[in-house]
Amino acid sequence: MNVIGKNIRQLRQKNGWSQGEVAKRLSISIPAFSKIETGITDINISRLAQIANLFEVSTMDIISKEGENPQSVNFEEINNLKDKLSQREEEIIKLQKKVIDLYEEIRGK
Repeated sequence: MNVIGKNIRQLRQKNGWSQGEVAKRLSISIPAFSKIETGITDINISRLAQIANLFEVSTMDIISKEGENPQSVNFEEINNLKDKLSQREEEIIKLQKKVIDLYEEIRGK
């Protein structure tokens, strides 16, 4: 069973619903839902959103590994991207300064 299927099963059990009840709410067959829950069938984005909506959780809650806090993962990733962006901005400023210096050098001749 994959992480997504395991998380969906836990959400279903937490709500006290059978596979049949969830399948009916999603307007799919019980075997189709069972295949999603066991990981036999890959889930598409629209179905993932539909399931998240049904269980009133985020899609990140469904696709994240157990014990993983999606918000903290995103926070770390955002901070890393901010650092990279800051480095790139510094590089651009240095290059702009070089262009200006070269332009002034050419004009001074």
